[in-house]
Amino acid sequence: MRKRFEQQPFLDYIAIKDIDFDDARKSGRLEQLYRTLKEIFITPEYNERLFEILENAITAGKKKTGREGMELWIIFLLAQTRLCLDLDYEMLHHMANNDYLLRQLMGIETAYKDGPRKFQYQTIVDNVDLLDDEMLKVINTMIISFDKQTFKKKRNGNIGLI
Repeated sequence: MRKRFEQQPFLDYIAIKDIDFDDARKSGRLEQLYRTLKEIFITPEYNERLFEILENAITAGKKKTGREGMELWIIFLLAQTRLCLDLDYEMLHHMANNDYLLRQLMGIETAYKDGPRKFQYQTIVDNVDLLDDEMLKVINTMIISFDKQTFKKKRNGNIGLI
C-alpha cells in the first residue's frame, strides 16, 4: 500500500514549501533539479498530474492492503536524483541518508539534521527500479508541458526553472 506523500507535521520537521535554497550552491544540475521538483510539489496542478502518472505506473493493479511501501514522492525524487547525476545505487543510498537538501525535499529532515528515517540499500534499489527510463521520459515530457512561465527546456534537454 503506497501513499503519495504525507509530511508529518512534527514541530522540528522542515516543510517542503519552506525549503530555503540560499544555503545551497547557486548553480548546477542538482540544485536546478531540486528547485524544479519543489515547484512541482507545491503547485497543486503539477502535483496532481505527477502523482496520477506515478500511481498508474507503480500502484496500478495492486492491492491497497499490506505494509506501507516507500512513498511515491520519495521514489520519484531518488529516481530523478540518480538520473541527474548519473549515480550508482551505492552513492544514491549515501545521499538519501546523508544529503541535507535531498532529505528536506523528501520531507523527512528535521531542523536538527538528525532525522530518524534512514533507508536500506536494497529498499532504494527495489523502489527506484519501479520507475524505468521510459516512465521518467513520460514524466519529463509532462513537466515540459507545464506552464512555460515557470519551466523551460534547455538546449541539453534538461528541465529547469526560468
